[in-house]
Amino acid sequence: MNKILCLLMAMLGLQSLSGLAYAEGDVYPGGKSYIYRLYLTDKNQTEYSVNRPEAFLSKKAIERRKRQHIAIDETDLPQPATYLRQIAIMGGEVVSKSKWNNTVLIRVPERATAERMTDLPFVSNVLKVWESPDTLIHNRRDNIQKTLGEKEHHVGSYYGAAELQITMLNGQALHNAGYKGKGMTIAVLDGGFVNVDRIPSLAKIKVLGTHNCVATLSDDVYSEHDHGTKVLSCIGACEPEYIVGTAPEASFWLIRAEDVYTETLAEEDYWAAAVEFADSVGADVVNSSLGYQDFDHNEGDHIYRELDGHTALISCSASMMADKGMVLCNSAGNDGMGTWKKINFPADADNILTVGAVNSMRKNAAFSSVGPSADGRVKPDVMSLGSPAAVINGRGAISFDMGTSFSSPIMAGMVTCLWQARPELTAKQLIQLVRQSAHQYDFPDNVFGFGIPDFEKAMTR
Repeated sequence: MNKILCLLMAMLGLQSLSGLAYAEGDVYPGGKSYIYRLYLTDKNQTEYSVNRPEAFLSKKAIERRKRQHIAIDETDLPQPATYLRQIAIMGGEVVSKSKWNNTVLIRVPERATAERMTDLPFVSNVLKVWESPDTLIHNRRDNIQKTLGEKEHHVGSYYGAAELQITMLNGQALHNAGYKGKGMTIAVLDGGFVNVDRIPSLAKIKVLGTHNCVATLSDDVYSEHDHGTKVLSCIGACEPEYIVGTAPEASFWLIRAEDVYTETLAEEDYWAAAVEFADSVGADVVNSSLGYQDFDHNEGDHIYRELDGHTALISCSASMMADKGMVLCNSAGNDGMGTWKKINFPADADNILTVGAVNSMRKNAAFSSVGPSADGRVKPDVMSLGSPAAVINGRGAISFDMGTSFSSPIMAGMVTCLWQARPELTAKQLIQLVRQSAHQYDFPDNVFGFGIPDFEKAMTR
């Protein structure tokens, strides 16, 4: 994702998307190391059972599946502890796992250690997905704004700076009917949520917990990078006449899935682990303002024909989410003005809402990535405001930022409120209802997809 952000910054002439201070580069902590993905052949020795899901899923996750008549199956089972112990004995430090893909990430001090893992009878393949850089440049927290200023006050406008991003989707109809996300859980996947724990204008957001999936970063998701702070504010902010998000009464899990210092295949594994964690804690809707296609040193770069929703590991995980009872809103990507042009991974996934960006005139933003998928499916699915969108940044001030990174959470919040209003729907039914409410559902294209949804129409349909 960091390459996408840098490209967008250059196109827009922005100096910084984080608003944070950066320190001098340090030698990478811990010395040289590598991370490999191990593909396992089976789960034959697992100590878990589909008949006892409470051992690996929360009560809320189980209830969500029961409500949608979704069976718990072998993909939900954790890998056998005996397998993980044998990997550790051979020198592999297990740093992440994916139940759905039956893969394990290990960190090793030398490549030969990982390559020997194929000697294990339950390991079918190994793939290098990360190599430690020589230096690491840390960013750090900066001072925050204690109160929203008079210039940020929009007298007489309940939504304040965010009014257009709500009304463009006719989202006020849901809110006026009392549906603001109460009782619903949203997982936000991002690279960091700096100062969310300190910013007064975000204090009303109900954060259920945080989780770090990036093996090379600390567990403190509040310590650096404010991309996730801005994304969260699009959904959860609740400062009437200043800024109000699309689901201000929802509850949130804040999950770091993006390594902001490198761009490698390992981030697909972190993302997979993040959505599985979101599933386990009972998230209803997941927002991911993340996307990948090329990596540092061109190691593992994706190509167009892989945009089929089932080739990249990250897209395989995304395509499974609705089958687990969750709705994923994922940013389409900001490559419309670059050489790639197309949506990123996992925006190519099946049964998700891939969200592109429009401007205040309801025209597509030039940077918004386009479709279709490699197998001919309509992409993006829907559009919302992202050029620009009102956000609260890492300093606690209202600002306007550009990107599908913000059109996606705006959509995710409205989807959450709609599901609160229509709890009888399954994840797949909800996704289809949102598409059907969009303004060009009958004649979709590769730029707008099905278009801009109308959530009043979706609520009453």
